[in-house]
Formats: sequence, structure tokens, C-alpha cells
Amino acid sequence: MRGESLMTPALSPLLSLPYSYARDHGLLLCAMEGGRASLAMRAGSDPSALLEVRRYLALPFDVELVDGPAFEKLLSDHYAMDGSAAAMAQNIGGDMALAGEGLDDIAGDIPSAEDLLDSADDAPTIRLINGIIAEAARQGASDIHIEPYETGLVVRMRVDGVLTEKLRMPPHVAGVIVNRIKVMARLDIAERRIPQDGRISLTLGGKLLDVRVSTLPNRSSERVVMRILDKESAGISLDLLGMSPGTHDILTEALSEPNGIILVTGPTGSGKTTSLYAGLKQLNDGSRNILTIEDPVEYAIEGIGQTQVNAKVGLTFAAGLRAILRQDPDVVMIGEIRDRETAEIAVQASLTGHLVLSTVHTNDAVGAITRMRDMKVEPFLLASTLRAVVAQRLVRKLCPECRTPIQADGSLASLLGFDNGTVVYRETGCEACNQTGFQGRIGVFEAIRIDDTLRKLINDGGDEAAITAHAFRNQPNLGTAARDLVLEGLTTAEEAIRISRRESEVADA
Repeated sequence: MRGESLMTPALSPLLSLPYSYARDHGLLLCAMEGGRASLAMRAGSDPSALLEVRRYLALPFDVELVDGPAFEKLLSDHYAMDGSAAAMAQNIGGDMALAGEGLDDIAGDIPSAEDLLDSADDAPTIRLINGIIAEAARQGASDIHIEPYETGLVVRMRVDGVLTEKLRMPPHVAGVIVNRIKVMARLDIAERRIPQDGRISLTLGGKLLDVRVSTLPNRSSERVVMRILDKESAGISLDLLGMSPGTHDILTEALSEPNGIILVTGPTGSGKTTSLYAGLKQLNDGSRNILTIEDPVEYAIEGIGQTQVNAKVGLTFAAGLRAILRQDPDVVMIGEIRDRETAEIAVQASLTGHLVLSTVHTNDAVGAITRMRDMKVEPFLLASTLRAVVAQRLVRKLCPECRTPIQADGSLASLLGFDNGTVVYRETGCEACNQTGFQGRIGVFEAIRIDDTLRKLINDGGDEAAITAHAFRNQPNLGTAARDLVLEGLTTAEEAIRISRRESEVADA
């Protein structure tokens, strides 16, 4: 026996042991080099199984005994993204060639076994799942939905905020697909009664991707949603977010403050986390201790201490924030202020000399102030600690290759406050945008800088209308910012109306 490193990625898919055999017999094919194989054998396993492996491999091999827990970790790590899957991911990263195959062709090769891990050949399943992830990455999808129904298994992808069906398969393959994804995400395949969360890390075309996996039991099987997190997005700077010069200046000035609270608001999927990370990147110059408490940690950032909420062990936002404040931080980022306790600790942290960044789920920037007051934060404390509030949305960006100019008239012009005949653009569809008419998304922002007048209004319990009137006297609100994007030909009138707080507000902008 040799004491070589057990795990190397250079395994041929043709000679990889099926998972069920490796698990049941306690044998793992770890590496092959120079016509010789290396095996890990679980302590206590039946040595007679080595005879079958010898016949299967037709190669000499060395065996290393490992204890039970170490073997289980090797098994999990190896089959979570084994050599065949990694090779598949690399091969399809560019153009989904797959030797002329598409997702429909690969789906036809999926076995109908009830449990993937008991299937002797799971290569088609691996190829399909990696093909789906690669296709999603190629199209810029943010989420992949694996939805089992009684009539079939549906795969949908959210591209530029819109869900589109990409693949439909027979219902009997649902268990096979879901179980394989759970293996890759290191989830418990035997537990099908409760939701589970995990992650898959892989490389596609030289780009590092994190895939966050969430499972949810339903009538037919388990729903799976995979959120694709492009690690390169964590390094985006404030200058690339698409903010107007005024909004950019407000946020930059607030970030330069030594203490206080900066809030970013908006619905789920509006890019709040990306904006917070962009702000942290600007502050991450090595001279500050920056700590975060998130649920979950979206991206790993060098130089920043990141903690993930774990309610099962009592690590809530409030508990984590208390612990962080004992770590001598200069800047604290809270994934979300959800309750009174977290809000009060955030305010106290800002009063004791910390700069606090966080998000709140409200429709607009002024609504964040009301929300904090609803969480029983004292108005005088809120007035003295709040530095800036940024609200944002994402709208689909028109494809520059095929956008078509039209003249706004009637209700369209009225809703946007345009004169009849104003030239705007609509989507058409071409090969460059996969016939959708859109390519990517762009942010729409509004920002409030808390000045002396706003502090007095907040302290005196001023209503939203009074705060809004002063805050946006010289700054565009969401409706105005969206309308400007329409006039610039970057998005459609329908997109601008969709993200506006109220249609009448856009007309009044």
C-alpha cells in the first residue's frame, strides 16, 4: 500500500466505479497514473470485493485503508462532482456542442431507475445536469427551476427576470434528476420530507460559478431551484452599477462617513446584494475590519469576514450581530434587517462608531424610513444614525442589434408623461438575443441623502409625503429614472411602467 494523495480529478468516466458499488462495498477508485490505479478501502470492508474490481479495471492497483468517516468524506467529495461531470462542464462551457447533442437529446438517454445512486450508469444524468447548468450560464440565467408534475418534469430558467420553459421530460426521471442534484450539493438523498439547502461549485469555460441549491417536497417528488451565483459579480464596482451621477455621489459620500446606517431597499432579485458588495469593495482597502452576517453568504470576498445565519443553532441576525460587535469591526454588513431586535442593535452599533450597511424590503427609499419606525426604532435615534437610503429595481435592457423605434401615443405616452410622437424603442428579437429582444438587465435607482431637514422630519414623525417632497426635490425618483432609460433607448416603456411604484407617479414625474 502507498500513502499517495487519494483524490485526483484525472479519472476516466469509463473506469469510474458506480456510486452504489462504491458505497455498498467500501471501495473508491481515487486515481490512475502510469497504467496503475489507486483505491481507497473502508476499514472493515470485505476484501473479496477487490477481485471483482480487478476484473472490472483489468489494471494493477494499490489499496489504502481508511477509517469509516474519512471514507465517507472521500466518497461524498468524489461523487459530488466527479471526473466525468467536471469534464462535461468544461466541454459544454463554450457553445453547448456536446458532439451535436442538445438538452433534449441528452434527456432521452436518462435511465428510468427509481434511485439514481442505484443505477449502474449515471453518466447521462450527469451530462444532462451539467448541460442544464452550462446552458443557464451561457444564457445568463439567474435561476434554474426543476419542477416535477404528474404529467412530466419541467425545466425552466429565469433569464433577465423572466421564467421560460427550456426542457420537458417524462415524469419517471424526476427522482433520478433530483437525487443526482442532491448528491452534487451534498444533501441527504434519503430525506425527502423536509426542505434542504446546499451548494455546488464548478468551473465553466474558466469562469467560477457557485450554484445554490434548494429543495422543497411536493406531491410528485421534490422541487429544486438552483440559483447561479457568478463569483465575478462579487468584484463589481460602484461605477459599473449604472447609477446616475447624483445617486452615485450620494452613496459614495455616505460610504465615506465613519459611522451611521446605509440602507438599500427593493424586492427580492432587484440586485440589493450586488450593490452592497460593490460598496464593501470600495471600503475594502485593508485599513478597515469589515464583517458581515448574511443569510446565506452569496459570494466569498477576500479580506472580509463573512458569517452565515444558522437559526438551528441560534445564530440569528441579532445574535450574529452582537458577536460581530465584539470583533472590533469598523464596517458591518447585515444581510437584512427583519425585526425590531436586529434594527435596534444596528442603530446602537452605528451610535458606537460603526458604519452599518443593510437591506430592508420596501417598495421605495422613503418606505425604508417608515419600515424602521414600524420596527419601533425611536425616531430621534433613526434621525441621528441614518445616512442614506437607496432603492433599486432591475429592468430588461433592449438588444442594441434589433431594437425598433416607435412613436409613443395614447395611453403609453400618458402613463410615461411623454408628448405624443416621442420616439421610444420596443423589442423585436434576433439571433444575438435569442429572439427575446433583450440582453441583460440594468439598474434603476433612487437615493435619499439624509440632511438636516430630513432629520427634523424623521425626528418629528413626518409622513411619507412630506419626506418624499423634500428628498426628491432635486433628485430623480424611480419613476423618473425609469423614464430617462426609456428616452435613452435602453429599455421599453412597458418595463419602465412595470417597475414604477405607481403608474400615476410616473405620469407625475
